[in-house]
Amino acid sequence: MGRWMKPEVYPLLAAMTFVTSMCVFQLTRNVFLNPDVRINKAHRRMAVLENEDEGEKYAEHGLRKFLRTRPPEVMPAINHFFSQDE
Repeated sequence: MGRWMKPEVYPLLAAMTFVTSMCVFQLTRNVFLNPDVRINKAHRRMAVLENEDEGEKYAEHGLRKFLRTRPPEVMPAINHFFSQDE
């Protein structure tokens, strides 16, 4: 980067780069996959879109389907270790 950049700034720079990349990822995902976003003129002319199946596909993505079958625990091994009686 240069002489003017102090090493103490590197963690802040890394955190801000990560957050900015997450924001760009979410905005890009919404523009291309969200059924409510209208990019082309054919969809913008219609007041109400008839796309219930596309909206259902967007709302019920693979990660949500996977997490629905999992127990709501962050660290199950540690939870079981501390909750079991000996």
